[in-house]
Amino acid sequence: MSLREDIQTAWEDDSADEGLLEDFLEALNSGDVRAAERDDGGWRTNEWVKQGILLCFGTLPNEARMYGDVVYHDKFPLRDTSDFLERGVRNTPDGTVVREGAYVGDDCIMMSPSFVNVGAYVGDGALVDSCDTVGSCAQIGDDVKLGANTLVGGVLEPVEDKPVVVEEGASLGAGCRVTSGFQVGRDSVVGEDTLLNPSTPVYDLVEDEVVYGRLPAERRALQRQARSSLSDEVGEELYKPVVVATSLDDTTLEKTEKEELLRS
Repeated sequence: MSLREDIQTAWEDDSADEGLLEDFLEALNSGDVRAAERDDGGWRTNEWVKQGILLCFGTLPNEARMYGDVVYHDKFPLRDTSDFLERGVRNTPDGTVVREGAYVGDDCIMMSPSFVNVGAYVGDGALVDSCDTVGSCAQIGDDVKLGANTLVGGVLEPVEDKPVVVEEGASLGAGCRVTSGFQVGRDSVVGEDTLLNPSTPVYDLVEDEVVYGRLPAERRALQRQARSSLSDEVGEELYKPVVVATSLDDTTLEKTEKEELLRS
């Protein structure tokens, strides 16, 4: 049977041997399997990959392990990074942590401290800056730039849910938070400290529409505050976070104009 069929059978039987799981984790390390893949312009979740990761948590023993001089306890070892040099990957010392089952592409830069969790995919030429977290099953495209102190959340459960996706060429400013299966479109530029999740409305001024759960491709996005409809109910002014998205070549729109467009 194929690796996929073996994992699906083990999932149904709620039983997996360590040999199968080692092969599965190696396939994740090499990028041969991914938790999500592009499909007809969208993204398809590979549920069986998430099932395999959950089987690892349920089957593998918790062991005492070494990270430098530090003893830690986990079901996963750290990923073997001996291939980084020949593939042009740079990882700085003192806190660059890549967990087993995470793919790191060629020519990536991993700054410390940063953390890449099991099931994550980091594409070629990506930058994972200091204090960044790439969550379990998150998909980071080629040439993506994650600014310092950025959180890209992971979505491991439910297995059918799409993980966070940051498509190729996107750039996230320092302190961004992308969670709960949000999709950042290719070549977009996101301003620092921006929150992107499915409940945050994205006011796309290019198409003149409000979208949820995604930032369209080739947008410049920034965080703003909009008046909440609850203001009238409670009798005081309340505001909610929103995201305003303009075209990448839109450099003429002043802050006051953006606020007026948002209110309209």
